[in-house]
Amino acid sequence: MHNMKNYEKTIKKFKIDVPHFFNFGFDVVDKNAETKDKTALIWIDTDGETHEKYTFGDLKKMSNSFANVLREQGFKKGDNLYVMVPRVPEWYSVMLGCFKLGVIPMPAPKILREKDIDYRLKASKARGAVVYGDSIEKFENLSTHDNFTKIAIKYESKGWQNYENLMEKAGENLSREDVEPTKSTDPLIIYFTSGTTKFPKMVLHDQTYALGHYITARFWQDLTKDDIHWTLSDTGWGKAVWGKLFGQWLIGTTVVMHNQSDRFDPELHMNILQNFGITTFCAPPTAYRMLILQDLSKYDFSKLRHSVSAGEPLNPEVIRKWKEHTNTLIYDGYGQTETVNTVANYPCLQVKPGSMGKPAPGFVVDIVD
Repeated sequence: MHNMKNYEKTIKKFKIDVPHFFNFGFDVVDKNAETKDKTALIWIDTDGETHEKYTFGDLKKMSNSFANVLREQGFKKGDNLYVMVPRVPEWYSVMLGCFKLGVIPMPAPKILREKDIDYRLKASKARGAVVYGDSIEKFENLSTHDNFTKIAIKYESKGWQNYENLMEKAGENLSREDVEPTKSTDPLIIYFTSGTTKFPKMVLHDQTYALGHYITARFWQDLTKDDIHWTLSDTGWGKAVWGKLFGQWLIGTTVVMHNQSDRFDPELHMNILQNFGITTFCAPPTAYRMLILQDLSKYDFSKLRHSVSAGEPLNPEVIRKWKEHTNTLIYDGYGQTETVNTVANYPCLQVKPGSMGKPAPGFVVDIVD
């Protein structure tokens, strides 16, 4: 049974109620933590086997601690924080801690070069940076203001404060009364995305952006609270919050994060799909094209019930072979860094090869000549 049973009825009736005050950390993560032992995150290390599970209660404490770290460092609501943290659990501590305090995270992929980082820090007037591992070496020659806070995760370097030490000293308790409240219209997150001219452009989303991803998760990804969802994406790209954070946890879905190496390993990914009971899966077309080159008959896909993709149309042969072995059709979707899912194929509609589908609930899409 799928969430969208009738497209036309859903389009007519659907709307999102936006409260005056909203904070994803307190209103979603901490609320979910009231359901004890509910798994929020399955983190899988690079080998595809070593893993850790985190409940919403764990994430509540972790994010409280990082919010307290930021408070100790003098951060306040409205400050911008550069975040270069890969697919590790600390990414959630940092992101959620920022949300609770009203600090605006700016996620960035580790592939960025020194000049790319310098541009982003200056364009955003960043108050500080949280960086993982040896990526901090890219900051050695960058000039920052005197009040710029530098926090290093899993790394020791002069001029950088150690994340682990700061977290150990920070308390795990934080209530809404301890921080300035966030309105729905307050800033939430910043991404840099390619522009039509010269440098990447800043995209600033307010708090309602998180609520908007209910559309992404509920209808396109077809999620329920009982699903285990895996989206392939680096944490520095907007796709990460599309599939590893906002919409999924609004619904209460368990998300999977795999600390993927720089080289894509199709066989390892197939083993994860099988061994961790993934029920819903999102991957870019390039990944699907590599996955179907494996001997799919070797794997048990009995738990997988829904597959989606975005980025470019998939050729019919990829869709056919994936359906043949997993019994799931790949549903294309479309959106931008500036939006949530805006157009998609849905199980209640006939999928036409090469078509990205119909407008998502809440959107009117026109072709303008």
